[in-house]
Amino acid sequence: MQSLDWFTVIIYVILLALGWMSVCGASYDVEQGNSIFDFATRSGKQLMWIGTAFLLATVILSIDERVYENLSHVLYGGFMVLLLITPLLARDTKGSLSWIDLGAVKIQPAEFAKFAVALFVARFISTYNLNLSRTSALIRCAAVVFLPIALIILEKETGSALVYFAFFLMFYREGMPGSILFTGFAMVFYFVVGIRYADQPLFSLVESSLGTSIVLATILVFTAALVRVYTPRMAPFYWILGGGLSVSTIALLFALYVIPFDVVIVQVIVSLVVVGYLLYLALRERMSQYGLIALFSLGSMGFFYSADYVLDNVMQPHQQARIKLILGLDDDPRGIGYNVNQAKIAIGSGGATGKGFMKGTQTKLKYVPEQDTDFIYCTVGEEQGFLGSTTVLVLFLLLIWRLIHLAERQIYTFGRVYGYCVLSIFFFHLFINVGMVLGLTPVIGIPLPFFSYGGSSLWGFTILLFIFLRIDASRNRTRK
Repeated sequence: MQSLDWFTVIIYVILLALGWMSVCGASYDVEQGNSIFDFATRSGKQLMWIGTAFLLATVILSIDERVYENLSHVLYGGFMVLLLITPLLARDTKGSLSWIDLGAVKIQPAEFAKFAVALFVARFISTYNLNLSRTSALIRCAAVVFLPIALIILEKETGSALVYFAFFLMFYREGMPGSILFTGFAMVFYFVVGIRYADQPLFSLVESSLGTSIVLATILVFTAALVRVYTPRMAPFYWILGGGLSVSTIALLFALYVIPFDVVIVQVIVSLVVVGYLLYLALRERMSQYGLIALFSLGSMGFFYSADYVLDNVMQPHQQARIKLILGLDDDPRGIGYNVNQAKIAIGSGGATGKGFMKGTQTKLKYVPEQDTDFIYCTVGEEQGFLGSTTVLVLFLLLIWRLIHLAERQIYTFGRVYGYCVLSIFFFHLFINVGMVLGLTPVIGIPLPFFSYGGSSLWGFTILLFIFLRIDASRNRTRK
């Protein structure tokens, strides 16, 4: 196909080749001495998956692109039913009920459901010409995404469920208010700070938590920023805010040098005064923006103070352990932190240029668990070194940049929305997978696209990518 974006295809092929080499390095057993092309080995099986992926890509490109749009609702409904019955058909695999055994192979429906959800969301937005800046439209689109999230959580596969939050990056591109994305990042910040610094004193003589003080001060700053961006300039508000911060500072100095007491009480009162004034402005000026910002501030305080409860009573024990480990609250090098520590050692041992293809000692001696699936990036670091691991990241960034370019040149809304769904999913997988190997994000067990061993993930990513390439190849066709 002359109109096919061959630049993206070339990146895809290079990533597949590097990924297969990494699977070879991570899974080859020196003692058995089997060939890396032997279908009895994991490298041989991965080569088979790669070959079938090429066939699958060819089939996808040969189908009229309108078929994907016309059947999107059928695919979405079918996969939702499949996700619903998966726990009934699946066998327990390391605590997860997400894999269906089909004899010689196993499939993970959650990996394939991504393209069905992306297609349906794209059709949903394009058909009804939805404006995601409107709350009703956003709720309807979010419901389409939250359904598979809920069904996958029933499979006890939290990592795969979290991937679907990547769709909100596409929602932002299509008009979702930036305040919603900002709120999500703020909640993460409150949770991290609330858990990490909850028990640390602000100063030795002040009976206040460092975490509480940081969050309350941040809430005031965020509130001021939101008022500045989303409302007319209101000098009285800034006088109230400035006065509140001055009172908090004076109270802190008084507690330090006169009588020690809990400064948080003053900080909470100041925050409530600011929120109360915003509610007053909302009623006086009849502007909902002030009320929404006030709700954001109250919600921020409520979320912050509930962080401990969520961690201790809502999350599973293994999730609690991973979060405490990533925040430095626990040090468990032989337990929950073993994977990450061994991955760091493997990457660090590679040095600048690496130890060479299939010469990684950490991977050969099986020190890193899941080293050919979730932690395969450490194999890249050990065998190819800093240069090799950086090259892989550059290739992924080139792929994401290219997908942005392709999405922006789409004439029709359907193609653009689907393109942003694809690149959002790739970006999320890349960021989380590499981050967890480096100890920067919690270990949630999601594959690195085109690198991690397994047919479900490889096929799923191939379907996602090549449907978009097929849509892009016919972008100039007049619709009927």
